[in-house]
Amino acid sequence: MKPRIIELPKIYDKRGNLSFFEHPNQLPFEIERTYWIYDVPGGEVRGSHAFREQQEFIIALSGSFDVVLNDGKEEQRFSLNRSYYGLLIPKMYWRKLENFSTNSLALIVSDKAYNEADYIRDFEEFIKIANEK
Repeated sequence: MKPRIIELPKIYDKRGNLSFFEHPNQLPFEIERTYWIYDVPGGEVRGSHAFREQQEFIIALSGSFDVVLNDGKEEQRFSLNRSYYGLLIPKMYWRKLENFSTNSLALIVSDKAYNEADYIRDFEEFIKIANEK
């Protein structure tokens, strides 16, 4: 599976719009964990790791930020700035979140509960593992 942007349903209403995601209609996995990143100081980078087994879906609920992905051979950049688009990230992709706008809010859902052993936090180790496959 490759990373991809998923456009979420958008229900228009004069009182304010509503979007949602659910399994299996928009997400290819059931959600085991949800977390969010906020109040990121200017110039800071979040992420900088990969997961051996976990996959994630990331949405910019407010503001904007970039997600830079690396599969061990090439790098891709996704700019998230709409609350009705999300980025699906399969396992074994190095990810960095950067260029956070003021008051941005990143919502992340995952198919696995937190497990420190699933993280690869050293980029050189990630490259070695990714290129062995």
